[in-house]
Amino acid sequence: MSIHLKKFILSTLLFTSSLAAESFDNYLKRFDYNERTEMKIKSLEAVELYKMGEVEFVDIRFKEEQAVWSFPFMKKIPLNELPYRLNELDKNKTIVTVCPHYDRAEIARIYLTLKGFKSRYLTDGLLGLAGYLRGDEAKEFIEETKKKQPRESANNREE
Repeated sequence: MSIHLKKFILSTLLFTSSLAAESFDNYLKRFDYNERTEMKIKSLEAVELYKMGEVEFVDIRFKEEQAVWSFPFMKKIPLNELPYRLNELDKNKTIVTVCPHYDRAEIARIYLTLKGFKSRYLTDGLLGLAGYLRGDEAKEFIEETKKKQPRESANNREE
């Protein structure tokens, strides 16, 4: 990790801690092995939880990156827009933050956690997810999520 990225992460954390529902100091004080495990998620588990309607994926890459390639089932909120778009996220779901690897996703995860969201970052990143969702896995994923869409639409009309 470059020195510039480390400085950016640190300054982001310090800035967000002053605005957060939980201070960064308190987050660090309660950080333990369980939190270290719970903050991460791999593609296999994330996809299964998505199929069950328990997670919301958020692609936090820059708009230009998203324009080149993206996943249609993900909410697209660039990292630098996240503070202005928190109201678009479902507080009842675990937010899985994603980027090509995981550096920016981890920044977003910490920010969301401090804002009171249950959040995790995709450890194998979008590149790992793309490797997982191919061939039969992609076909099965599309079929399973299509089955749930009519039910979700009907539920949304009732509300």
